[in-house]
Amino acid sequence: MLQSRALVIALILLLSTTLPEVQSKSIFEKDRHDLLAIPEAIASYFYEAVNKVYPKVSQFLLDTVQSPTVTAARQRVAKEASKVSIMFQQLMEKIKTLWYTRVLGY
Repeated sequence: MLQSRALVIALILLLSTTLPEVQSKSIFEKDRHDLLAIPEAIASYFYEAVNKVYPKVSQFLLDTVQSPTVTAARQRVAKEASKVSIMFQQLMEKIKTLWYTRVLGY
């Protein structure tokens, strides 16, 4: 029993020191633009890797990404992602309200 309490305390201390270091966010605090950050980062890493090995291919990729068709598609995806994010945020607010009123009784 004493060992399990010590283990739990050690785990809490470990997590309390590591989570702020990675700047974790709650689901409720996420920004709407976070949905597009991951694909943008992946594309950036891919471009950098290709640029190191094949500069001509990376120039072709850059020209392709800057074409009007791809730009319009990216704008459309950003617009739809923003809508989905807003709807998700509203859903989370409703869930929080239900949780506080129905379950916790506030």
